[in-house]
Amino acid sequence: MESDCRLPGSCCRPRVLVLHALFWGLVSLRVFGAALLSEEKLSVKSAVAPCWLTEDFVVTEECVRCSDFTTKSQTACRQTGYVERVNCSRSHRDEYRSCRSSLMEEHLFWKFEAAMLSLTALFSVLVVVRQRSLDRLASEKVRRQIESI
Repeated sequence: MESDCRLPGSCCRPRVLVLHALFWGLVSLRVFGAALLSEEKLSVKSAVAPCWLTEDFVVTEECVRCSDFTTKSQTACRQTGYVERVNCSRSHRDEYRSCRSSLMEEHLFWKFEAAMLSLTALFSVLVVVRQRSLDRLASEKVRRQIESI
């Protein structure tokens, strides 16, 4: 019995179509639900904004590394692992703000440089190996052509 379908993938059984619809429905609910939850979290966080976001401030203590205890207890430490103390000018409150240490930045820079150097060496070796194998194949082809004459 011949099918009326002209394209092999276009005619699916209803059970497969329902499963696809269910799967993509769940995926879209998951994605849109996550987006809605993140918007709600942002609106809650904006209501309790730190003073250094809305006011002028003075840095009273430079960027220092957080201890293990403060990393777990302070939200500012969780972002980068470094924190600085700021004093807001209008409200005169002392708060902590996450910061990026120059020592940490330098360490990350050298890690990046080492990774790039390693990748350069790796891919250079791969290029040389590939070129040698292609040269070997080309010389074999030329040898076979000469032998066939």
